[in-house]
Order: sequence, then C-alpha cells, then structure tokens
Amino acid sequence: MMYPASFVFLVLVISYNFTEALDSIKDEYNFIVILTDDQDIVLQGLMNLLIVFQTPMTNTQQQIANEGTTFVNAFTSSPVCCPSRSSILSGKYAHNHRVTNNSLSGGCYGTFWQQHIEPTLLPTILSKAGYQTFYAGKYLNQYFSETVPPGWSQWFGLHGNSRYYNFTVTENGRRVGYEDLYFTDYLHSKVLDFINQVKQDTPFFAMVAPPAPHGPYTAADRHKDLFPDIRAIRTPNFNLPSGPLEKHWLLTMQPSSLPLSLVEELDVIHRKRWQSLMAVDDMVNGIVTSLKKHNLLEKTYIFYTSDNGYHIGQFAQAYDKRQPYETDIRIPLLLRGPTIIRKSLQNAPVALIDIAPTILHLANLEIPPSMDGLPLPLDKSEGKERQILIEYWGEGTLETYNPECPWQAQDLLQLCSLDAACHCQDAWNNTYNCVRHLREDLNFIYCEFRDTEQFVEAYDLSKDLYQMVNVGYDMLPSVRTKYSLALTNLTTCIGSTCHTIY
Repeated sequence: MMYPASFVFLVLVISYNFTEALDSIKDEYNFIVILTDDQDIVLQGLMNLLIVFQTPMTNTQQQIANEGTTFVNAFTSSPVCCPSRSSILSGKYAHNHRVTNNSLSGGCYGTFWQQHIEPTLLPTILSKAGYQTFYAGKYLNQYFSETVPPGWSQWFGLHGNSRYYNFTVTENGRRVGYEDLYFTDYLHSKVLDFINQVKQDTPFFAMVAPPAPHGPYTAADRHKDLFPDIRAIRTPNFNLPSGPLEKHWLLTMQPSSLPLSLVEELDVIHRKRWQSLMAVDDMVNGIVTSLKKHNLLEKTYIFYTSDNGYHIGQFAQAYDKRQPYETDIRIPLLLRGPTIIRKSLQNAPVALIDIAPTILHLANLEIPPSMDGLPLPLDKSEGKERQILIEYWGEGTLETYNPECPWQAQDLLQLCSLDAACHCQDAWNNTYNCVRHLREDLNFIYCEFRDTEQFVEAYDLSKDLYQMVNVGYDMLPSVRTKYSLALTNLTTCIGSTCHTIY
C-alpha cells in the first residue's frame, strides 16, 4: 500500500520526536552520594584484604564496588571535615570557597559561605534543572541553624559535628532533638522515606552523611561486640619517631613515641571505628534494596566516599587527620550506575572536587567554569597524569590551649590531650600546600609548610609507600623549583587553570 508523502513525513516526525523523548527520559539519571566521616582507606577502613571474612563493609563491597568501579587513587584536597565537605558540594578547592578549617573564623558555615558559595552549589543547580533534592546528616561543623540551605527540597541537617546519640537536627526548617535514637539509623529511615515517595517522572539527587567512623566511634548496640580480635594496623611507620629533618616540627614533639598503654587504646579505637561503620553498611544495603524495589536502581548513580582519611599511630601521632600523608589524604571512592563497568578498577588520579562536575556531566548540565574539579574518568584511562592540590590551614589558637599538657598557651597548639600522651595533633602553623603528582610512571608528593622554618617534605611513593624518607632536601634544585612553581600556581588557580601540569 502506498502512502502520501505528507503522511510518511508526519510519521517520520512523530517517530523522531518519540525517539528523542525516549532518549531524554533515558538520560535523566538519579544520583545518591553517601558521605562518611573520617573513613580511612590505607588502614583498611573499607575492606580488610588480609582477613577476608572480617570487614565492616561487606554490603558496600557487594552492592557498590562489585557492581561498579573503585577509584584506587582518590584524594581529598583538604584533609579535614569542613573544607572537604565544602569542596564536595562546590567542586572548588578551599582557597576558592574560602572554608579553610573547621572553625567559624576559618569560614566554616561563615558569612562568605552563606552569601556567596551556598547559592551556587550543586543542589541549587540541580534544583533549578528540575531535580528533587534531599540531604540528611552532617553538613558543616558550624551549622547550628534552623535555616535550610538553598537548593534542597528536603533537609535533615545535623547541628554541629558528628554525633551518634543525643543529637539535634533541622528538619525542613524545624529544630528537633533526639536522645535515644541512633543517628545512622535515623538517617537510614529518612533516606528510605525519600526514596519511597520520589516522583517516578522527576529525577532526584540525594546526599546522606552519617557520622561514622568519626570519634567517639559509637557503634549501634547490635554491633558493639563485633571484631573482638581486630587491632590497629601496624604499618611500617606505626609509632615511628621523627627527627628534625624527617618530618615537620609538629611530628617531632615529645613524646617521640607513644607509650604502650596508648598503643593498646589505639587497638580499641580501630575496633570501635569498624563497629560504627556496620550501621552505615546496613544503610547502604537498605538504599540499594529500596531503589531496586521501586525500579530506580538501573537509572541511579551511587557514589560512596569519605571527607578525608585518618591516621591511627602513624609517625607516633595518636589518632586524627589534618596531615599530608596517605593515611589522611587518600580516601575511598566507589561508584555504581547505569554506564559503569562492574567490578572495575580505575587507576587515574581523582579528587573529591570531581564529584560535583561528574554529576552535572552525567545529568547533561553545564559545568560552571568556576568549578576546579573534572568529571571522573569512567572508562579505562590508566596513566592519565594529574597534579592535585592538597591544602590545609592550622587551627591552633590561645583558646585551644590545654593546661593538662606541658605546653604554653602562646604555642597556639590544638588537640593536645592526656589521652593522646599530649602529642598535639594541630597548631596555628601546621599550614601547608602540597602537590600530589601521579602518572603511569610517577607517584610523588611535594609539600611546603608555611611555618617559621619554611619546611619542605617530599616523597617518592613508588619507592617509599609509607613516606618514611623525606627527599625534599635531596631533590635536584631544578625539580624542587618546578614543584614550588606548581604550588604557586595551584594555590591561586580557578577552574581550568587548576588542570595545568607543571
């Protein structure tokens, strides 16, 4: 049967429009970011490769890593909570969003953040593009407000730092307190409520930020007796004293090594951190199960990561982050989703500032030129070269002085306690910039400290995985000058200028 040309043209137009509409629907992905607090990767906080049947993250490994990709060279650009979380949401380095540490004076939920950065964040962009948006958990350390930040359709923001019980949250503009409810389980229920009520024809972005394994590392009652034989990982640099030219001055403080009683306490801390992560692992399983139940899993990208790493006893530092070593700056980063290859490893160097531009890229939205991150490489792109900036500003003040320890208030030290043998974790001039340089044949870090000594640290991690030999003063002058120039440029970079290799 012959059809008039006008009818054929009409059918073609309708078919084309219908196909285009199907492609548009197909490409409207959902996004979930699960952000833990202080979860290490170097010390096996995600998976214990040596004790296969003892790991706190079995569901996370099975439901995300085994169904997606693991970024094995993933880093935070600031190894402390508030700057790192600000970078995740903004896609910017700390020198651009101006949140430099966890204090109000350091910009943590400060005026500049609220007036100039919050209105430009990832959720605002997605919300304007028609996404439902949801946040539950720790936001920024100095958030104690009933204000819902812009861009969020639903908001359950924790007041202050990580807590497990007796917490206060702002629930969509209303301050609510809870005493006996376990916070991770509270978050679990809220994110499942959100998934249960999402509109099938509207894409969504959800972010959930549990406290684990941040101190005080409190486990849910059902998990508090697990892993009774687990000990802190005895890396080669565990409880290793540092000399004057080996590490910056904070690590050379007395005591030069930790007493046995404290080392035993580190075993308890490591075990409690694992226990606290079990409720997070339950939540991961609940999220995936709920997505599958509502036929949302196959069009949802799930990111799993942490704001920074953690050290437990390395270089005779008791327990904390804030240092430019692999324990503190290297973080877990897993991703599953519609276009992600199952059970794959991605070796390309990436950073937390890459999450926001990745989501915008996958959502077919324009990436603002002010974002410093890059879309994550989702193909097999080993060998890509990158220089990632690591920056930190020390927090010590007169007010952080602890009279129980043998130091003076004018030393401007922070996090000094008898529990940690008075080996302080931070100081006003524990301020540094590092360039973490990786390519197929190079694994290097170069750091400059802004202290009275202008101290330099550098490590060739291809030969010195545990950063025990500082080569900063043995480098060729031309190589050291090259890295110093790289830091000069990276610490002032914006957007595309942050991607140059020096």
